[in-house]
Amino acid sequence: MSIHEIFEGIASGAAHGYWFAKNKASDWVIRPALRLSGLSSSDDDGNAIDVGVGLKVVGVGYGRTGTYSLTLALEELGHKTLHTQHMYETPDILDMWDRDIFSPAIEAGDAVLGIPDFDLIASKGFTATADLPMSLYFEQLVTRYPDSKFILTTRDSSEVWFRSWDMLTKTMTTPTRYFSWMSHAEQINRYYRWLFSRINNDNSYLSVPLPLPDQNKERAIASYEEHNRRVREIIPPERLLEYNVKQGWDPLCNFLEISDCPTSSFPRTNSARSVQVQTISAMIIPIAVVTFLLFYAFACLFRRQTGQTIVQWSNTQWLEMMQKYSKKKQVSNEGRAVEKKKHMGERRGRKSRKEA
Repeated sequence: MSIHEIFEGIASGAAHGYWFAKNKASDWVIRPALRLSGLSSSDDDGNAIDVGVGLKVVGVGYGRTGTYSLTLALEELGHKTLHTQHMYETPDILDMWDRDIFSPAIEAGDAVLGIPDFDLIASKGFTATADLPMSLYFEQLVTRYPDSKFILTTRDSSEVWFRSWDMLTKTMTTPTRYFSWMSHAEQINRYYRWLFSRINNDNSYLSVPLPLPDQNKERAIASYEEHNRRVREIIPPERLLEYNVKQGWDPLCNFLEISDCPTSSFPRTNSARSVQVQTISAMIIPIAVVTFLLFYAFACLFRRQTGQTIVQWSNTQWLEMMQKYSKKKQVSNEGRAVEKKKHMGERRGRKSRKEA
């Protein structure tokens, strides 16, 4: 793992942690405070959804086919793009997936596709999507958004794809397993259960104990290839671009009819190892921040009550303890010296009597 991958993962994980903390603060503190003050009502969250302009570009490639690089490229071309990683930043969307798709599938023991709330996604300003799970819904999306265009990202071969996919799944499930007590981590675990069931065509992933079993290579590759075949069959050729991110900007700009194509390097990011660091960071950083804030609050209260900082109090206690220890040791040494002197006197006395 390179230094760049580590920093990239930490930065992304910190961003997810920030959004998680921000959203929880809004739900637990800001919104209740506004409602109590009369500045907001509980009906504010139930207003009619504004779907905006809808989805214009849909990435329909499986994960680990360059979907995050595509996301960054579409962002640079002016499309606000929903990638799986962005669900941290938009908890309403993650809640929708969990409520409408993941949890019902787990309860039923059948990983059906279901019908997500696409209007909710569009209402958040997204004009493009990439990566799973949205890429699985191309048959619904091709008719729902008749003016949209579709991009099928692929790898050099099915074997290349599976190696990357297998590595990713092994690195991203373990962290969420140990942080399953966090609400969003449990939602992500349910997503993994549903997704692995779809990819491997095996509903046992919905109920097996964590950690989830490894991917079934034969079934996963068959799923990947059948998905790509079905995409080519369903989506009209004029609306579909089959694309490898190694091709760079030109095919993408030509397909989207963008004349002012970027001259910068095409974004390359999101290695499997980076995602692992990102997942761990997203779990640990919020805990570290909360722990620091609680300790800081305790330290301020402690100083107000004792007139000392925790460090000063600790130093005072340490000195007192060392002084007590020194006195006790001194008394002990003096006692041993008296005993030794008494013992030597007795020995001299016995010796004198023996000589006499």
